[in-house]
Amino acid sequence: MRTGKRPLLLLVMAFVLLAVTACGQSASTDSGSASSPAGNKADAKPTLIYKQSCASCHAVDLSGKVGPSLQEIGSKLSEEEIFEAISSGRPGMPPFEKRLKTEEIHALAAWLANHTASDEGADQ
Repeated sequence: MRTGKRPLLLLVMAFVLLAVTACGQSASTDSGSASSPAGNKADAKPTLIYKQSCASCHAVDLSGKVGPSLQEIGSKLSEEEIFEAISSGRPGMPPFEKRLKTEEIHALAAWLANHTASDEGADQ
């Protein structure tokens, strides 16, 4: 009976490991739907940071996967609250303070804070 549970336990452990390590891994850097409008270089860096560090859990278009949708996050949280969530993490989300530079977190928080309900799909 004990050996019958071993394959199931290994499968569950592999799934949990995969889910935990998926957050924060590099995503494709092609021009997906989370990219900024053409010619706007100010958004280029936070968009790239988002694709590399966030898209695996929040989707390239910010619609959410394992993590929640960020499409209207600026309507729900202030830039400072977004910065704190990225830096320190939240339930189910790892902290990024050791993975990203402070200025990268600030740029990403400012970029995400501009995603509000009134954007009507801008920057997504």
